[in-house]
Amino acid sequence: MRRSRLLVLSASLVALALPIVAAPTLARDPATAQHDRIVAYWTPARIANAKPRDFVKTPSGQFQPKKGKPGGGGTGGTGGTSVIGASWNGGGLVKEVTGKVVFTLDSGDYICSGTVVNDGTSGRSIVISAGHCAYDWATVGGFARNWYFIPDFDQSPTYTCVNTAYGCWTASALVVSSGFANAGSFSDTAVQYDWSFAVVTDAGNGGRSLDGTVGSLPLQATSMSTGTQVYDFGYPAAGRYHGSDLIYCADQVFTDPGVNDLTYGIDCNMTGGSSGGPWLSGFSTGSGTGTIRAVNSYGYSGVTKEYASMFNANTANAFAAAKTATGNQKVN
Repeated sequence: MRRSRLLVLSASLVALALPIVAAPTLARDPATAQHDRIVAYWTPARIANAKPRDFVKTPSGQFQPKKGKPGGGGTGGTGGTSVIGASWNGGGLVKEVTGKVVFTLDSGDYICSGTVVNDGTSGRSIVISAGHCAYDWATVGGFARNWYFIPDFDQSPTYTCVNTAYGCWTASALVVSSGFANAGSFSDTAVQYDWSFAVVTDAGNGGRSLDGTVGSLPLQATSMSTGTQVYDFGYPAAGRYHGSDLIYCADQVFTDPGVNDLTYGIDCNMTGGSSGGPWLSGFSTGSGTGTIRAVNSYGYSGVTKEYASMFNANTANAFAAAKTATGNQKVN
């Protein structure tokens, strides 16, 4: 009996002498941690102070942040459907894949619009918006921070991610055209390259993919002929609009003589916040499907028209780069 007690005592002393090993903790992967950090940044106060980021060209020929309606020169098309600004009540795919973009520049927090693009990749999704909704020359490093996207904002217009229709989706990389970044300011040169692609990983939404959750629309990176019928969508948040409703315009494409006919225009009365919203050709009002051919870029003071860059090989190169990008990029 004594020997047994001694063995028990010895075993106890050995156990006490052994180092205590803590139970392993499951660390979040960097992508999920980044997603959570961005979502946490957007407090109600920051959202309330976020401003639409849109530009208009003044009569003097200078671009400045938009304070009123978009507009400009050029002549509207004829012979097709024309709507200069109305609530989109048709539903369909366009409602689900078009949403609100929020982001930070050195000058403050901002709001734009964006659309999920059919990219044919796995493990990531891509959202197209305007270049000026991802890059700013006065910001250190150029690229926006705290970028996230809320698809189908119309269905549940809240910035509280758990209460949105499909959640909040954060960018791991932003891709813009070198032509836009090298322009030095928002100018006649910049508006010829005013598109961006945000890479959205599957992190932070239960492993779901954005495009697998809401769908996507195809992109065609070639120019359109004047007279092409397009439907333009966005979330304008100034003037008559309040940013919670998906608005659309429908018109036939013309070109802007104020930029030597190097950009597109349509009749449209959307206001600030619509930047980055898609222009769709071959649009079906029944299914809400079409092909992305441009995104909202700029306007002119006091005239109800909206303008967009012409897609081209530079657009295709930026889109291709976004399919493999692991960090912010400027692409020729």
